[in-house]
Amino acid sequence: MEIRRAKPQDIGRINDLLYQVASIHAEGRPDIFKSDAKKYTDQELTNIISDDNSPIFVAVDDNDCVLGYAFCVYQITKNNILLKDKKTLYIDDICVDENSRGAHIGKSLYEYVVAFAKENGFDNITLNVWVFNQSAYKFYEKCGMEPLKITMEKTL
Repeated sequence: MEIRRAKPQDIGRINDLLYQVASIHAEGRPDIFKSDAKKYTDQELTNIISDDNSPIFVAVDDNDCVLGYAFCVYQITKNNILLKDKKTLYIDDICVDENSRGAHIGKSLYEYVVAFAKENGFDNITLNVWVFNQSAYKFYEKCGMEPLKITMEKTL
């Protein structure tokens, strides 16, 4: 397995994984998420892949088939009246193909993101995880992540 930056030719497999993530979300919170939807259009994916401030890292097998991805976004706070200057690497999404789970691909992707963040002078890494997705929450805890803030809701 190799981890590298995503290329335009990876969009088909990335789409497959985006649908898998969308399905988990729609099942967990059907009041929020649409079923049979994905987060990005192909054009948006093309733009993200070419944007150095939003790297997508993919884990590929020996045939260069995408097994998983990590979408990342640079979040820079500078000269804020309240907040200290900070360079954060936000993990927008990590997904491993449901047929490849259990092979430590997610852990490898996460460790790759951590190494990338360290090498590029980031101060921290953040992400959001939905409360219904306990397997993802436990995965991130095992990786050493801790809650930073909690979003609360009251459904009306």
